[in-house]
Amino acid sequence: MIRIVIADDQAMVRAGFAALLDAHPDIEVVGQAQDGAECVSLVAELKPDIVLMDVRMPELDGIEATREILSARSRQPANTAASVNDGKPGFAGQTGIAGQPANAEISKSAVSTSETSGIGDDVPRIIMLTTFDIDDYVFDAIRAGASGFLLKDAPPNELAEAVRVVASGDGLLAPSVTRRVIEHFAAGPQTSNAEALPDLTDREREILVLVARGQTNTEIAATLFIAVQTVKTHVSRILYKLDIRDRAQAVIAAYESGLVVPGAKA
Repeated sequence: MIRIVIADDQAMVRAGFAALLDAHPDIEVVGQAQDGAECVSLVAELKPDIVLMDVRMPELDGIEATREILSARSRQPANTAASVNDGKPGFAGQTGIAGQPANAEISKSAVSTSETSGIGDDVPRIIMLTTFDIDDYVFDAIRAGASGFLLKDAPPNELAEAVRVVASGDGLLAPSVTRRVIEHFAAGPQTSNAEALPDLTDREREILVLVARGQTNTEIAATLFIAVQTVKTHVSRILYKLDIRDRAQAVIAAYESGLVVPGAKA
């Protein structure tokens, strides 16, 4: 069962999202908050799997609430969040924007739960909800640690799918937001750097490039003529070495480091 907390300053919006999600047998809405401050308190009390977070709220906006939630969880004692990550600190404010290809549906890549960075199960994944796809909101939200960014005008069936995608360990962006991400990086230097991210092996960099291009594990395995499980193992190591939570967080590292250049061949 995927446990959800919804944070939005409009009561009708919260009720509508709750009704849509509670209709699915594998999803349960366990709490609702009317602002960011209340959401932070509810998350600490209820420990949900997913938070649906409105970007613009009074008292504390969704971006600041995301920072507080993830930074608070990362400071847990060693026998909780840190211990399952083999001594590595939990995620808090790492940069991450999914650069998967835009299409008619939510952009996503198949992800196994084994590909997460190993952070404790009580660290929620956060999906930002907004009527805006303004660049500042996109980058601030993902850099705050959000695993997804979905526009409120998305079809109702995509809301539950978004929850499942992020709960599985993947990250997602609405197609229009994905296009903005690609355009943002396309405006930067157009020379790739094969030696970027030196902590990664050559094979790990090769796989990260394909992840950044939006390939699934199966597609990567076919491209490199290796087993799907081998791809999963490499992706897990990439996430661990970069100290990030999911593929959405990994893609920005590939772009910002210069490992991947928009428009260049993988």
